[in-house]
Amino acid sequence: MPLVLAATPIGDPRDASIRLRDELAGADVVAAEDTRRMRRLAAELGVELPERVVSYHEHNEASRTVDLLEAVTKGERVLLVTDAGMPSVSDPGYRFVRACVEADEELTCLPGPSAVLVALAVSGLPVDRFCFEGFLPRKGGERRRVLEELATERRTMVFFEAPHRIAVSLEVMAGVFGHDRQAAVCRELTKTHEEVRRGSLGELAEWAVEGLRGEITVVVEGAPEVVVSLDDAVAEVISRRDRGARLKDVCAAVATSTGHGKKALYDAVIAHRRSDRSD
Repeated sequence: MPLVLAATPIGDPRDASIRLRDELAGADVVAAEDTRRMRRLAAELGVELPERVVSYHEHNEASRTVDLLEAVTKGERVLLVTDAGMPSVSDPGYRFVRACVEADEELTCLPGPSAVLVALAVSGLPVDRFCFEGFLPRKGGERRRVLEELATERRTMVFFEAPHRIAVSLEVMAGVFGHDRQAAVCRELTKTHEEVRRGSLGELAEWAVEGLRGEITVVVEGAPEVVVSLDDAVAEVISRRDRGARLKDVCAAVATSTGHGKKALYDAVIAHRRSDRSD
């Protein structure tokens, strides 16, 4: 099997599988997101790496994929690993996998640690259905737009977030999803200072203002089932609007509380207004 994707420990090196140790020692080429971290992990595992250990990260994926695909085509065993967790999941790897698939080359994957699954397991939230959303956009407007599109998502949602953005992201989530929506902030999973904080988004947003460190995964409860009809939701929007609230703000709030999409609710209110004028 020329290309092997392998999950690496997300914190504790003891989580490395026996198969990972074997593949590190037996590969012709090891492609790592950070070669220094890879060598450090190998030393902790007592494994001697092959001579060819090359970097493979977001800045050289395009050019390095060509070289690695050539090695696979020649029958060399290439092991692809990232800094922590599963390659391709918010990490480099997808481009290489697509190249191998299109070239009809064989590939396999060694299962292992995943921050997404660990966070879900310890969150205390429903895990029968979930979706992974990765990192939210850095820019405020794009971040809010993405979250508004997820406002009616019924499945439990999982996000990655950087420490310096977590407070703002939680605040925006609380505003879009509702302050009472339940969530869990999982920090430094499997590491010495592992911490899982559970509560409402409003509570977590206030807590995070003090600042957090480390790798962070956020798990958010899905939207409640819609129990209010669209007509009733429109009537509620109109009632609040007549009391002086801004239409867009009211639509956002009622969408969160009823489970209807913000845009669908806004369009229905505009259509209702036009119908009243025509009468």
